[in-house]
Amino acid sequence: MMTLCDMAVDVLTTAEGREKTAKSRDYAAHWFAARNAGTPIPIGTAAPPLRPSRPDAPELLDPRDVPKRKPGSPQGRIALLHAVAHIELNAVDLHWDIIPRFAHVPMPMGFYDDWVKAADEESKHFNLMCDCLEEQGGFYGALPAHAGMWRAAEDTVDDFMGRLAVVPMVLEARGLDVTPGMIEIFRKADATSAVAALETIYSEEVSHVAYGSKWFHFLCGRHEHDPKDAFHTLVRRYFKGALKPPFNEEKRAEAGLPPDFYWPLTETN
Repeated sequence: MMTLCDMAVDVLTTAEGREKTAKSRDYAAHWFAARNAGTPIPIGTAAPPLRPSRPDAPELLDPRDVPKRKPGSPQGRIALLHAVAHIELNAVDLHWDIIPRFAHVPMPMGFYDDWVKAADEESKHFNLMCDCLEEQGGFYGALPAHAGMWRAAEDTVDDFMGRLAVVPMVLEARGLDVTPGMIEIFRKADATSAVAALETIYSEEVSHVAYGSKWFHFLCGRHEHDPKDAFHTLVRRYFKGALKPPFNEEKRAEAGLPPDFYWPLTETN
């Protein structure tokens, strides 16, 4: 019988996007079915790869070399959808990676419930973006993409609290700031499928940031750290540069991120 860590590593070592997300959703369904039946799947242990398997395309470029396209044009909107699809595929891997990567740290079952659910939703988000791309004559892999997306995972490979601070509480929180503007771009273009997909992503990403905040605070409590001070220290250690306003303060608050966590990080030390 596969453990949860075995399932995570199987997702991480699957290269093709649609196949990766199909496995992700299937394993999530198995996990929750077993939980509901009162026969939970063991967490287990397994060695995750340093980098997840990736398809041959898209070509991964340094962020400075990714072409900039104006979102007002059809090509620009396809590029924006492609960029979001790439972010979502990385998020699938990030959420599965945290399970085996830190399986040696004893955590409540609720932790695994949260990250399996988040990985399942990111899988759905990737598929929604691929559907939108295909509707507009594009496909995931047709354009180059950002090579730096996995950097946060590599930087925090042996720091559980650092991973929670940087991935959900900084990178995913940034999604809450920028997604309303993207929704408006597609609304103006009467791209109803893209608007609906991005609205789904926007509503579900709040809980992913909240999971990060919840378990970060849990670990701070376990180790008797002040959460705000620990967050500032870890973000300055692992995140390159300052956080950039404007911030979606309402959605960040909903996700358990008060302003005194992120505003001090708008200035580099």
